[in-house]
Amino acid sequence: MIETPQTPFGNRIVEVLSKSGKDKYNYKQIAAKVGVFDKKGRDAVKQIIGDFVNANIIIHTGRDKYSINPKYLTKENTGKNYVIGKLSISKNGTAYVITETANDEDIFIAEGNLYNALHNDIVRVNVFPARKKRRPEGQIVEIVERSKKQIVGTLSISKGIAYFIPDNPSFRRDILIPGRLLNGAKSGEKVVVVITDWIAGTRSPLGEVIHVLGKPGDNNVEMAAILAEFDFPLKFNEVVEKECEKIDADIPKKEINLRRDFRDIITFTIDPADAKDFDDAISYENLGNGVHRIGIHIADVSYYVKPESAIDKEAYDRGTSVYLVDRTIPMLPEKLSNELCSLRPLEDKLCYSAVFDLDNHAKIQKEWFGRTVINSNRRFDYDEAQEIIETKQGDFADIVLQVHELSQKIRQQRFDNNAINFETEEVRFKLDENGKPIGVYLKKDREANWLIEEMMLLANKRVAEKIGKKTSRFREVKTFVYRIHDEPIGDKVENFKSFVAKLGLELKTGNRKQFTQSLNTMLKDAKERNEYELLSKLSIRMMARAVYSTDNIGHYGLAFPYYTHFTSPIRRYPDLLVHRLLDAYLKEKPSVNKNQYEELCKHCSKMEQKAVEAERTSIKYKQAEYLADKIGQVFDATVSGISKWGVFAELKETKCEGVIPIKRFDDDFYYIDDDNFTLTGLHTGKSIKFGDTIKVKVIEVDLQKKTMTFDVI
Repeated sequence: MIETPQTPFGNRIVEVLSKSGKDKYNYKQIAAKVGVFDKKGRDAVKQIIGDFVNANIIIHTGRDKYSINPKYLTKENTGKNYVIGKLSISKNGTAYVITETANDEDIFIAEGNLYNALHNDIVRVNVFPARKKRRPEGQIVEIVERSKKQIVGTLSISKGIAYFIPDNPSFRRDILIPGRLLNGAKSGEKVVVVITDWIAGTRSPLGEVIHVLGKPGDNNVEMAAILAEFDFPLKFNEVVEKECEKIDADIPKKEINLRRDFRDIITFTIDPADAKDFDDAISYENLGNGVHRIGIHIADVSYYVKPESAIDKEAYDRGTSVYLVDRTIPMLPEKLSNELCSLRPLEDKLCYSAVFDLDNHAKIQKEWFGRTVINSNRRFDYDEAQEIIETKQGDFADIVLQVHELSQKIRQQRFDNNAINFETEEVRFKLDENGKPIGVYLKKDREANWLIEEMMLLANKRVAEKIGKKTSRFREVKTFVYRIHDEPIGDKVENFKSFVAKLGLELKTGNRKQFTQSLNTMLKDAKERNEYELLSKLSIRMMARAVYSTDNIGHYGLAFPYYTHFTSPIRRYPDLLVHRLLDAYLKEKPSVNKNQYEELCKHCSKMEQKAVEAERTSIKYKQAEYLADKIGQVFDATVSGISKWGVFAELKETKCEGVIPIKRFDDDFYYIDDDNFTLTGLHTGKSIKFGDTIKVKVIEVDLQKKTMTFDVI
């Protein structure tokens, strides 16, 4: 047996590193592998790793990464076919590990081979020897990374035994809660728990209640549950709050003197009416001779939030602000997000700015990047700015109209360069004083939105080019954080092409120019045929997901060879990283470590996706809540999907999506015709296809599952 410090904790560290072979991890990753997530525990892991390094059991590989000394690799962890992937457990209990190895086939995991793994965990699998004509099968031997640190559900106490029942049906394990770890929770309450122990071979883990949310169905309880479901904290910890309190609200005169002063230049912000954190402002100067100076001023969060501070670490962990239906959960404490950093009108504010001199054709003549101080003259909401654009009247109308005109030219240049033109709609709710939805409406972007969008895109694009593009000044391309968007997914493109062909439309896929032009034309024409929503949704599905990366491949959808996120550091951690890197490189400091920043990018991409899913879940809950008292009512709907479980339908006015169970089609034997995207009756020939307009009746709403069930009329 290996002599390890602080056994059995030390044994566990050696065990997971042995199973990882030559893979390298930092101490936080190792802590996660042994189930430690708090700071005190991580510090203990770091200390143990140091002892192992001194004992030559663990090797320090540089860049704060560690691996096991090869001579300590145990026999049971060598010579087997191990792969790492994500565990997916369906609602009916079928489990697969999804991995890019094993010939890209999902690996089936029998119930007895799950090794205490939960849905979406990253796991190490021993793949069994292949059998002819059999799907790959394996056994989970290690939890590499838990998908969830906290789990949301309902507490049930019966005969003195407390069970926790997860809300998510894919988490097919009840959790036993010892009485001493209930922390005041009562039966029937919605709570958040963490797993404290899970004895090998037992079905149910032990857990502890860390938050009592309250009565299921209460708006605040359900919104907090959604946050916890996606591992977002419900409040800032005491250390962060105290550090934030110490920040001086007054801007030192010395700091102002170091910056380019825009306080005498007309400056304005345009944001949603209910916004409190104003990331960006626009300034305008007419320089004469057909030259327009546009300043794009972004809150200088980096001045207040320093690397390795408690606030910075918390912002990194969160990765992003989260926007639920009725609230914003900020990445930064309110004193920063809504006060010190927010570009509120008639207040001196520190910014990091991109300043462009544009000619009458919106071509860049000159550009400058650096730290500034501004004082915004006017705060517009989008409706106020839109009214100025339409009526040509209002505060600073001549300036708003001039910036709008330039933004329209920039927008046209982008589409001329084969950017894809997606016009999105957002589902919004009218809520009563208790948060209950009493109305649903769709919000569409208009010219005021596009004005801000184009200016932000311009700044993001040019900042990325400044660092990423080789020039006489920057001959060495330094490590940077890019926002990348890969080409559309091939199989999905072909499926979409086949589908639109059946509608009498043509999608050309010969090259990028043909593809984007034909797609934009198709979407434009679809508006006249009432098919835009259908085609827009399908075309978005065939696109790759935009992510953060240090490896620049450009942004396909925007048609930018260089693109980053620079304009929202109050609500996005990558933007804060970009500000710091831009400032360092403009001062000709050396390049940062690429591997370190790639890990930061991966984390930020993951947290962004979690935030998107949390927002969608809150919308889904409110849609279900809106329909809960409309059982038996009939609505116009569009067929939005067809599967073996039934037909999905989206209500036209509210975008509420529900399923018509296959058993509701009881007048024939229906089968799915994949080639024609239809559900077809074998004997009658009756069919229902993707995009059809139908009438449906609401027959059931399950608020906890956030599902709506319809019947077809």
